[in-house]
This record gives sequence, C-alpha cells and structure tokens, in this order.
Amino acid sequence: MASISSLGIGSNLPLDTLLTNLTTAEKARLTPITRQQSANSAKLTAYGTLKSALEKFQTANTALNSADLFKSTTATSSSDKLAVTTSAGAAAGTYTISVSQLAQAQSLATRTLTSSSAPQGDSAIASRTLVISQKGRDKPLEIELSAEQTSLEGIRDAINEADGGVTASIVKLKDDSYQLVLSATDSGVDNAMTISVSGDATLQNLLGYDNSTGSGAMTQLVAARNALLTVNNIAIERASNTVTDAPQGLTLNLSQTLENATVIVSKSNDKATSAVNDWVNAWNSLVDTFNSLTKYTAVDQGAETQDASNGALVGDSIVRNIQTGIRAQFSNSATGSTFKTLAEIGVTQDPTTGKLKIDDDKLQKALTDNSSATRQLLVGDGKETGITSKIAGLVSGYLADDGIIDSAKDGINATLKSLTKQYLAVSNSIDETIARYKTQFTQLDTIISQLNSTSSYLTQQFDALSSS
Repeated sequence: MASISSLGIGSNLPLDTLLTNLTTAEKARLTPITRQQSANSAKLTAYGTLKSALEKFQTANTALNSADLFKSTTATSSSDKLAVTTSAGAAAGTYTISVSQLAQAQSLATRTLTSSSAPQGDSAIASRTLVISQKGRDKPLEIELSAEQTSLEGIRDAINEADGGVTASIVKLKDDSYQLVLSATDSGVDNAMTISVSGDATLQNLLGYDNSTGSGAMTQLVAARNALLTVNNIAIERASNTVTDAPQGLTLNLSQTLENATVIVSKSNDKATSAVNDWVNAWNSLVDTFNSLTKYTAVDQGAETQDASNGALVGDSIVRNIQTGIRAQFSNSATGSTFKTLAEIGVTQDPTTGKLKIDDDKLQKALTDNSSATRQLLVGDGKETGITSKIAGLVSGYLADDGIIDSAKDGINATLKSLTKQYLAVSNSIDETIARYKTQFTQLDTIISQLNSTSSYLTQQFDALSSS
C-alpha cells in the first residue's frame, strides 16, 4: 500500500484521497458482521456466567437437600477428659459415662544388638519370609527378605514399605547398642502381633514372638488393650479410644480414665438454619445474575443502537425459563407435609424483585416445633418430592451437557464459526476490490500524466510557430 501515497502526482488529481475513502466505504461492509460477532461472543460469555451462578446455587441447594440437617444435635461433656461430638441420629438425652481402661496398641522389641546395619540372618540362605499375623486383619503380612535385608535397618524399611498394619523403628540406647521396635498401627487386642520367620532359624531367634503365650525372642513393651467403659451402666468394650456407636450418633474421644462424666445431647437447629440462610443468599445472588444478564434500558424512538448497558441476554427465553422454572417450585412440595409453602416456615418472596427474605423467628419456630414437617417441605423423599429435591432435578437438567444452556452455547459457537467464514470472504472481496481500484487509478494517473505531457509539448510547438 506504500505506493498509494504517490497516486495523483502525475495527474494532479486527489486519487490517493479518493482511494482511501473508497477503502473506508468498502470496509464498512464488515461492520454488520463484527457487530454480530461481538453480540454472539457477549452471549457466549453471558451463558458461562449464568451456568456458573446456577452451579453455585445448586451447591447451596444440595447442602439444604439433606434430611440429616433436621436431626442435628449438640453435645456437652462435664469432663475435659472426655471430648464428645454428635452426628445425625444421636438421640437427645443425658448419659453418664465412666472409663476404666484406655485402648492401646501393642509394641514389641528385639534384644539389644551392637549394629543396626549388620546382617542378622543366616548368610547361607538367599531369602526368607517374615510373617506378622494379627487377628483383626484378613490375612497375615508376609514380607520376603533378601540376605541384604536382614539387618535392623533392612527389616525396618521392608516392614514400613509394606504398610500392613505394623510400623518399625530403631531405638539407639547408646553407642553400639540398638533395638528394633515393632508397633501395631491400630490399638486393641485383636491387633496384637504374632511374628515368625520361615526359612531362616537365625532370624527367627531374633524376631519370633507368639502372642497367644506371650513367649518368644522379642519382648513386649506395651500390651494390646481394648477400651473399657460404661454408658449409663452398660458395659462397653472397643478396640479404639474413639467410640462412635455407644450410643449411635455420639462420638466419644477417650483420653484418660474417668468416673461418672455427664454428657448432655440436645437438639440443635444451627446447621439447618445456616443451610437455609445460605440457600436464600444463593438464590438472591442468582436473581442478581438474572437481572444483570437481562437488563434493558429504553432508548429514544428511532435510535440506531440499543443502550450500551443492556445485558447480553436481554429478552432471552432461556433465562426466563430457568427463572420461572425454579420459582415455581417454591410452593410445589407435594410431600404431604403440613407446610405447603416456604412462607409458612418464614421464607417469603418479594413479588417485585423475586428475591427471598427470612423471618428468623418464624423459621426457628418451624424448626423447633415441627422440624419433621419442615424437612418434608424442603427435602421430601430426597429424590422426587420436596422443594430442594425438585429444584435439584431441574437445575441438573439445566446444567447437563445436553441441557438448554450448553445447547444454546453450541448454537452460538456454530454461528460464530459461520460469521468468521463470512468475515474472511467479505474481507477478501474488499481486498480484491481495493486492489482493482488501485490498479485502475494507477492507470488513470499514468494516462492523464502522459496526456498532460503531450498537451504541454503541443502548446510549446504552437507557441514556437506563432513566434516565427
């Protein structure tokens, strides 16, 4: 295009300016396409925003769609030696708990050796099998040991790498004085260890131990024990110091022996209240997204373009269908609950904005006096009935790979692909047209320049004849 600047010099005509104006006029043919591209790209981004907002609402809806929320309890303990927590199903009440023995894991030690790295097995044997049996495990832990693995360090590493319910460590008592210590990973008598080595009598004489008789080459440092406790004078025995089912729904974390600690389990609305608040906030945030994406500002009659602040999905039927589809479920529980609408449990909808508002006192009364009916209204059977269950099904459909949002995005992507082809075709047509104009103007410039030269020559000749 550099030669365009010289157009018109020969003819003394504004051909350069004319070509520039023609180029601008030709490129205006691209404007409708670029506008469509921008509008469709904005829609594509808007659908992404809509999907993200729906996913956030679905997360809050899923959290509320849990029957366990309405069975929540809290527990307090009269003793700092006994930590307690509750889960769904814990029965409210008062429990007296005493702990006479804590569970502990068995620990065994070899005799003292002068080296932790020297082989301890029979050097004439290529391999041997270390077997550690625990009643609480389905099958024994079997480890093949090479001659190089019979040192305390080699045995330790082989056991720890096997990760089979036993850990091994080396204790240095003093210089040239070492012991291998084996510990059961889990506490309880069923996890006590019986150890044998087949194929190597020398190593058997170092590691062998029979838990049933308490005899062997190893020494028991810590005996395996179960936790012993009473709950309301009922004797209970467990392998762990974390007792999760005595009573069900209550978890006791035992740390010391104790007598007559009092645990009080009370019904709690905290989790359900929090879930309802999160759900309402998530819906209101989704409404803000709906409003932002469909915002419309009127313009003067005859205006060529819409207001720049308009949402990318103004007038979009998909947004409208999603919004009305979800709102329709707010009074559509079909569960047999005595509550039929959200308003009856203190959640009302502003008819102007579509946003929800919570009457805290009314919600607490519903949760306290009739938590079952509240649960039925909101959760139903967790699948087909209940407000949150129905909403979950709807939103899952909206968000599915073949749902209305992704289908709309697929259509827009196809349109953008078509517009790109149109843009390239029109752009190539413009380039060809401008190139043709430039060739014609160049030819015109050359011809007029030649005619001007001829005219000047003839004028000079006529002037010369007239003078003679």
